[in-house]
Amino acid sequence: MANHSTEEKMESKVENTMDRMSQDKKEDILSNFDHFKEYLGNKVSLADKLGMNEEQQAKAAQKVGDYLAAHEEPKNREEKLLYELWKAGNKEEQHMLSHMLVKLVHAES
Repeated sequence: MANHSTEEKMESKVENTMDRMSQDKKEDILSNFDHFKEYLGNKVSLADKLGMNEEQQAKAAQKVGDYLAAHEEPKNREEKLLYELWKAGNKEEQHMLSHMLVKLVHAES
């Protein structure tokens, strides 16, 4: 039960953060895939400093993916591919995709 509450808090925090972000900042992050990877990399780096393990980071990335799939249109080919993969996958597959995105930005930093 506590785990469910933690997940709900994380989801709420992700939604609040994304909702507070200006449309210009979202456009800047999402307009270019390298900008998106840089933004995600900065968040993963912060999560590392806060002591979050890869599983926790993947769960947070999954919440971001859920938000983006529900509220934002893909702005480039890479995001369109991620969007299509996200929509095609079940929750477990989306979670694995989140792990891969976390690993991608770790490898590039």
